[in-house]
Amino acid sequence: MTTSTPRRTALRAAAIVATAALALTACGSGDPSAGSPAGPAAADAELPTTDVVSKIKKDPAAAKLLPADVRKRGTLSLATSVGAPPSATYLADGKTLAGQDVDFADAVGKVLGLRLKREVASFEAILPALGSGKYDLGTGNFGVTDDRRKTIDFVTYVNDGQGFAVRGESPLKKVTSLRQLCGLTVATGAGTTFEATLERNRPLCAKAGKKPYDVKTYAEQGALWISLQQGRTDVVMSTINGLRYAVQQQKGLRFLNEFKRLDVGFAFKKGTPLAPAVQAAVNRLRKDGTYDRILKKWGTGKSAIATSRISPPEIR
Repeated sequence: MTTSTPRRTALRAAAIVATAALALTACGSGDPSAGSPAGPAAADAELPTTDVVSKIKKDPAAAKLLPADVRKRGTLSLATSVGAPPSATYLADGKTLAGQDVDFADAVGKVLGLRLKREVASFEAILPALGSGKYDLGTGNFGVTDDRRKTIDFVTYVNDGQGFAVRGESPLKKVTSLRQLCGLTVATGAGTTFEATLERNRPLCAKAGKKPYDVKTYAEQGALWISLQQGRTDVVMSTINGLRYAVQQQKGLRFLNEFKRLDVGFAFKKGTPLAPAVQAAVNRLRKDGTYDRILKKWGTGKSAIATSRISPPEIR
């Protein structure tokens, strides 16, 4: 799953998020690849590269919680969804992964004394692959929901959630109810909690006697933001941290508000014996200061949690 195609598309998406205004102004074509010649270097310049992981030492107490077979083989197979910063993206070389999810996974591996065997996978493919046993764990800014907890275990490491962004001239000021989206076209990621939330609440508009909102889903973040910039969609629903980062990189867009907070966690097959060890590793990172350094690096301090938990109930 680490073919050149997902690498090219992820790099292109990251470049567009960082340089969308330049690409759209200079090229005017709306083609996601149009800004790529100048984009990667610019995107790389926007991404922090501070090393916050290499000096982490193994914690014997946390490692002792690992299943015997995992300690023996010394590795964990990890599926990573690559989308956009601050979660996970590529540097300018198109090969080096960077992001909050990347740093947390690497840090946990260090604490447990394990080598990560990382593969890139699409967001929507990771959770089913965990259930089949293809990977030990997955990262993708996965929000912890009650529906997901039925088939997936989570170990939380940050708190993020759902929010909205619009073009500067949009009359929307703050979305406190999805009824405010009635009659609009909403862009969001395919296979996400945002898509599920929008689809589940679609009947709200009919009950209010209003025209339903239209949902457009995108597998690539670059295409999603271009749809908003060019007026093909009216509002983006995505992660709070991702939205805040993206609007800082693109002229003419603004973050509206947080809509719902969700815990975010490493994802595992239901019933995994790995959860206690990974939970202990995250809490160790909190204790030694690495946790705060990772959040500071990616500008996501507001997403800090007091302690890691295993599959907590969805935040209501």
